[in-house]
Amino acid sequence: MNSFSVRVARWSARHPWRAIVGWLVFVALCLGVGSAVGTNSAKTADYRVGEAGRAESLAAEAHLERRAAEQVLISSRSGGALDQGTARAAAKDLTERMRKLPEVAGVADPLWSQDRRVLMVEVALKGEERDAKDKVDALVAQTSAVQKGHPGLLLEETGSPSVSKGVEQQRSDDLALSEAITLPVTLLTLLVVFGSVTMAGVPLLLALSSIAAAVGLSMVVSHVSPDAGVGTNVILMIGLAVGVDYTLFYLKREREERARSGGRLSSEALVELAAATSGRAVVVSGLAVVASTATLYLASDVIFSSLATGTIVVVLVAVASSLTALPALLVKLGQRAERRARRRAERGKPVRRVRGESGGGRMWAALLRPAARHPLATLCVSVLALLALVVPLAGLKITEMSRDTHSRDIPAMRVYDRLNEAFPEQRVTHQVVVRADAARSAEVVAALREVAGRAEADRLFTGASRIRTSADDRTSTLELKVPYLGNSDEAYDSLDRLRDDFLPATVGRIGGAEYGVSGDVARYADYPAHQNGKLPLVLGALLLVTFAMTVYAFRSVVLGLLGVVLNLLSAAAALGLLVLVFQGTWAEGLLDFDSTGSIGSRVPLFLFVILFGLSMDYQVFVVSRIREAALAGVPTRQAVLDGIRSSASVVTSAAVVMTTVFASFVFLHIIEMKQIGFVLAAAVLIDAVVARALVLPAAMLLLGEASWWPSRAVRRAIAVPEKRSSSRPAVDVR
Repeated sequence: MNSFSVRVARWSARHPWRAIVGWLVFVALCLGVGSAVGTNSAKTADYRVGEAGRAESLAAEAHLERRAAEQVLISSRSGGALDQGTARAAAKDLTERMRKLPEVAGVADPLWSQDRRVLMVEVALKGEERDAKDKVDALVAQTSAVQKGHPGLLLEETGSPSVSKGVEQQRSDDLALSEAITLPVTLLTLLVVFGSVTMAGVPLLLALSSIAAAVGLSMVVSHVSPDAGVGTNVILMIGLAVGVDYTLFYLKREREERARSGGRLSSEALVELAAATSGRAVVVSGLAVVASTATLYLASDVIFSSLATGTIVVVLVAVASSLTALPALLVKLGQRAERRARRRAERGKPVRRVRGESGGGRMWAALLRPAARHPLATLCVSVLALLALVVPLAGLKITEMSRDTHSRDIPAMRVYDRLNEAFPEQRVTHQVVVRADAARSAEVVAALREVAGRAEADRLFTGASRIRTSADDRTSTLELKVPYLGNSDEAYDSLDRLRDDFLPATVGRIGGAEYGVSGDVARYADYPAHQNGKLPLVLGALLLVTFAMTVYAFRSVVLGLLGVVLNLLSAAAALGLLVLVFQGTWAEGLLDFDSTGSIGSRVPLFLFVILFGLSMDYQVFVVSRIREAALAGVPTRQAVLDGIRSSASVVTSAAVVMTTVFASFVFLHIIEMKQIGFVLAAAVLIDAVVARALVLPAAMLLLGEASWWPSRAVRRAIAVPEKRSSSRPAVDVR
């Protein structure tokens, strides 16, 4: 009863107002400091991986990198033939306006479509590719001005910056919708659990304050690990889920102890009891999530690092709020309830008793019945059911979600489709980059000309741009056009043709030359390859961390191995279900998406890492209750059944909250976010209902006392039951 969580709770309980005000000051400071320092966003160089990344670095060092560009399409407003004289005049006006902008690096000569119905003006932007979306408004203003001067024409703008800006706005709107769905459902769930608006509001308010503090802290941390633009998204998603869950664990235990004590213990004492059990579970669970998520840094990818940083920050803040502000709030609420009870007693009215645990209700009684009566059959059937969901994984196809997969609700994407239709030869551009000694510059240029000649004779290519050479003659580039969409098989075949055939036979013969191919398709190909190369390292570290944390929490190697197996089964089953739903077309109308026939490259790894961490919530809380009973001398079989029954309502409530939070992301337009929301929601349900309510009790009942090996404390308590108070299991956590 003198652990860290108890000491912190004891101080907060004795100084509630200091703890509450201190927490509010902490949140305000985090937001204030974060706003003052701002967010350090990831730069283009931070995203570079594989051969494409190396080629981009070579080009950037020689100032030959491809610039972000916007394309303005000029066509007839009526949809008929385009008056070429009027179109040229509009293009000239647009070109002059664009060249005056400080954001513009250059404007290309107008280009006609083959049918002469569309005229395109391409505008290159200065500066970082990742910052280009912030410069779009200035260009759009000039396009609109030309449009007003030529009302008979239709001027439309698209390009990577416009699309990125549209995606960012759509993500912001989607998150607002997600919050509008999640918050009311979460509040309703908590109202059902506690039957009190005040008690239901406590978890939600603490979770929201934790999210606010985490957003501020993440801005500060971004100056160490740059933010890839997804940090706030993951803070909202994970913060609400774990923030409510941790508070829920603590609150339910305090109410259980209050109901058991029958008014004999003070609010301060009740908070200490809750801290010694659920408080410790929250700390262990939070550390498990942090340790599991930290393995994402091993992926050496700025997006995964940003996801990891956001998750770690919000989880640590949520744990801190549960250990400091929550005990203080519980004491103040408890004292108010005690005063009301005294007043009711003085008036001769009956005192209302706080409800304790209900044992999980009929649903959990029904779920536990098969494991209690037929553990072997339950284990076999449950595992086979999970393995059946794993089967679709055999057809898993992972791809990098390209620009072509974005929602057509974004105006720039609809113009992008018209651009591809009018100028098919402009759909994909590969950039070949070569660096060699300056003395071999002529040899490099000759080799690149040979590459261009080979491409002209190949149906996968439509033409080549001029060869550019750096001022120091060490680096040269060649751009090749491909008439296929970036996510097509032909586009990938053209990349393979370049890398495997054309370049080794030409540039590859130049001694000491470094070369590579970059461009959108090269990025789409290299990113999954890079991730697959890191996958064994990340998963290996993840399994080791999960095992170590479980052994630390329960002093049992057997439970450590069981936890790893359960997590693997849950994650694999959820991923198999994701493949079944999103790689086919049967659920498109139901979930409002257009299938790409693949799964986003970041989804599987993110699922495994986050689920392994979040699964520890249930594992720690459920097994902690079982271990408490076992330490009190209760036989293992009864301890398993009692422990799961006593934690059933909390696990149910936590699963509902988490599932609601994650499922709300299914309503987002971005396909990868849809997939992440769906798979996490499915994984939580599978883990809570199948893994923890069927497989875990069945396995522990079959293992019996061997479940605790090599923990001597539990086996000694079971072998020589001590006479303990029947009112409460032991709190010893060693």
